[in-house]
Amino acid sequence: MAAPQSFSRSTALAYAGLVLTPLFWAGNAVVARGTVQDIPPLSMSFWRWVIALAVLLPFGLPGILRHRHTIRQHLGSMVALATFSVAAFNSLLYYAAITTTATNIALINATIPIFVALLAWLMLGDRTRPIQALGIGLAVLGILVVIARGQLSVLTGLQAQPGDLIMVAAVFSWGLFSVLLRRQAVPLPALTFLTIQILLGTVIILPFYLMDLFFFAGGFEVSRDTALPLLYFAIFPGILAYAFWNHGVHTIGPGGAAIFMYLTPVYASVLAGVFLGESLGLFHIVGGGLILVGLLLATRVKRPAFRKGGG
Repeated sequence: MAAPQSFSRSTALAYAGLVLTPLFWAGNAVVARGTVQDIPPLSMSFWRWVIALAVLLPFGLPGILRHRHTIRQHLGSMVALATFSVAAFNSLLYYAAITTTATNIALINATIPIFVALLAWLMLGDRTRPIQALGIGLAVLGILVVIARGQLSVLTGLQAQPGDLIMVAAVFSWGLFSVLLRRQAVPLPALTFLTIQILLGTVIILPFYLMDLFFFAGGFEVSRDTALPLLYFAIFPGILAYAFWNHGVHTIGPGGAAIFMYLTPVYASVLAGVFLGESLGLFHIVGGGLILVGLLLATRVKRPAFRKGGG
C-alpha cells in the first residue's frame, strides 16, 4: 500500500504546484506593475536574481563544483541561455511594466508556447501541421488585438504602447531560450542548471545595472515597500515556480502541465483588478479568447518539455 500512497501524494503535490505556478507568474506581472515607479526595472531584475542566488547557492554550489568540467565544456551555450532567459526576459518584462498593464503583460506572456513553436519551425525545421499553423495565426491575431486595444488605428498609426511591444520582445527572448535549450542541451541536474543560469544571468545584468544606477534611473530607497517585492520576485516566480513546474512536468507530463499555463492571465486579471484597479476591456476578452484558442490548437501535439520560469 505504501507505493500507491506515495504516488498519490506526489501527484497531488504536482497538481497543487501547477495551480500555484501560474499564480506566481501572474503575481510577478502585478507586483512589477505596482512597484516599477519605486524600483527601476534593471534594479528589480538584478536584485531579484541576487537574492535568488543567495538562497540557492548553498544547495547548488556542490553540484557546480561536481560538474565543473561539463559547465566549462558548455560555457558558451550556457551564457547564451542565461542571456535570453534570466537576463533579457525578466528585465524586458519589468521595463514593459512601466507603460502597460499587468493584464496585458500576462496575456502576451501566455503566448510563449506559440513563439516556441514558431521559432522551432524556423530554426529547427520542426514540422508544423495545418491545425498548429491555424493556432499560431489565431494567437498572433489575439496579441495584435491586445496591443491595439481593439482599435485598428493604433496599429496603422504605429501608436501601440511601448510596454506591449517590449513584452513581445520579452516573449520572443524566452522563445529563443527554449529553442536553444533544445538544440544545445546541457547535461546537468536541474538544481545545478538553475543555479549556474542565475549566476551567469546576474553577471550579465551587472554592467547594465551599474550603468543604469550611475547614469540613468539611479537607485531606490530600501524599505519594507521595496524589500518585500524583491523577496517575492526571487522566491515565488523565481525559485518556487521553477521547482513546481519541473515537478509537474516530470509527474504528469508536459502536455498536462502546459494546460495550467492558461491560468496565468486569469489570475493576473483578478489580481490586477483587486490590487491595481485595472479593469477588463472588451479587447482583453476578445484578444484573450483568440490567444486561448490559438494555444489549444497550436499545442495539441506534444513537444519536448522546456524549462520554464517565464515570469
